Amino acid sequence: MSQSPVPHDVEYPCHPLSTITLSAADATAHLVENPLFSGFLRGQAVPLTLILIALLGAVFLKGFQEAIGLAVALVALYLTLNLVVIGVGGYQVIQQPTLLGNWQTALTTTQGSPWRMIGLSILLFPKLALGLSGFETGVAVMPLVQGSPDDTEKQPTGRIRNTHRLLTTAAVIMSFFLLTSSVITTVLIPAAAFQAGGQANGRALAYLAHQHLGSGFGTLYDLSTIAILWFAGASAMAGLLNLVPRYLPRYGMAPEWAGAVRPLVLVFTAIAFVVTLVFDASVEAQGGAYATGVLVLMSSAAVAVTLAAYHRGSIRGALGFGVIALVFFYTTIANVIERPDGIRIAALFITAIVVTSLISRVFRSTELRVTGVELDDTARQFIDQLKGQPIRLIAHRREKGADALEYRLKEQEVRADSHLPSSQPMIFLEVQVFDASVFIDMIRVKGMEVGGYRILRVKSSAVPNAIAALLLYLRDQTGTLPHVYFEWVEGNPVRYLLRFTLFGEGDVPLVTREVLRKAEPDPLQRPRIHVSG
Repeated sequence: MSQSPVPHDVEYPCHPLSTITLSAADATAHLVENPLFSGFLRGQAVPLTLILIALLGAVFLKGFQEAIGLAVALVALYLTLNLVVIGVGGYQVIQQPTLLGNWQTALTTTQGSPWRMIGLSILLFPKLALGLSGFETGVAVMPLVQGSPDDTEKQPTGRIRNTHRLLTTAAVIMSFFLLTSSVITTVLIPAAAFQAGGQANGRALAYLAHQHLGSGFGTLYDLSTIAILWFAGASAMAGLLNLVPRYLPRYGMAPEWAGAVRPLVLVFTAIAFVVTLVFDASVEAQGGAYATGVLVLMSSAAVAVTLAAYHRGSIRGALGFGVIALVFFYTTIANVIERPDGIRIAALFITAIVVTSLISRVFRSTELRVTGVELDDTARQFIDQLKGQPIRLIAHRREKGADALEYRLKEQEVRADSHLPSSQPMIFLEVQVFDASVFIDMIRVKGMEVGGYRILRVKSSAVPNAIAALLLYLRDQTGTLPHVYFEWVEGNPVRYLLRFTLFGEGDVPLVTREVLRKAEPDPLQRPRIHVSG
């Protein structure tokens, strides 16, 4: 009797992007292996896979709600047909108890002691990695889960609770079908049928459907399997369409148009085309990279949950989740050793994402990058005191322990270089970088006085962008063009360009002017930039 536990039919992977290509390739494999189509579809795996990916993209171009509706219908049909096949298979096992007895006899004869069975199970466990997939999608689609009316952005308690229910339901359904299908396929299908070229190889439940329920039901099951494998990529596409527009453009890791759904669908479809062509639509070739991604994700999640339980003071929970984390680490390491191509391909994907994200940040670095400007009462009072007079700001980098002397010397230097009389009031502007990784933020301006000198202090992720945003805000609020005074920086321009890209500082005068030029196309309406020294 066979000892191959998990039928290929019930492994419905859901890992972003890889899911789209792997699922489409798997659906194509089932289509090509079907007795009705194998004659004229043999050797057409790549074009068939590309067609399935294109159809998936077309569904999402039609509309997100339509895609979700189709997914629900396909899943309901697929699970119902599986339940029928498993029910009939279970009935056959009950009616023929000798089958189970023969399998147990063969198991003890071949493996000997129970310890040998446990050891072999531990060695084989990593091969079930793809069967673990699906849970990570629950996190990816979490923004789609309905929350409670009193949920807030910082405390989405209802959404978290409902996501727990979603994951629990998925775990129960998947565990039930994986365990029951493993038993009936192992007991009812001869071992030879699982070998390469065998009728049950890669389609165990489909084999049982044809054998016990006739060719009509078997063909319906085949079509349902093909459809569900094809549309398994829908969960990945849904997750990507929720995560990418929500986060990547905000952090400058993608172009602004990545916030729109339809262009993203076309981009992901095109990338899936490239991956399919590179892997020649091979399920086996893509499985290593996919399994590696799933296991690394599950391992890191297990560690995160372990740490969360420890910080809550739940020692028992931390120990339990720690054991689970160790199991996932073992599985990940074993999978990488057995299929090192997976980690190499994953590394290439990560490198590509990092490089494209850096390029995007460089090209988008001169955008305004603010969601708004807020002045506190003191800062607003400083601006109101200048009614009818030009607004003149001195860009100043505050030294540690700055005192009135520092501001007096700076003002004297600016007035001398710019030939401004002492009768012209001036306000100091200081921008402190707090987190250069943030791409878009709210500019909050705090007013204060030091030794009679008025100062506007701002915290932002980038100095030039914050200055430009404040200048445009003051122009719009007062109706006059503000002036800002800089001094030239000393050093290599390339070094300052890198400093701006990485740390939000650098050649502030030039970059501020470029940000203003992009934000305000009319030169006559741009705030004035003065550089001296």
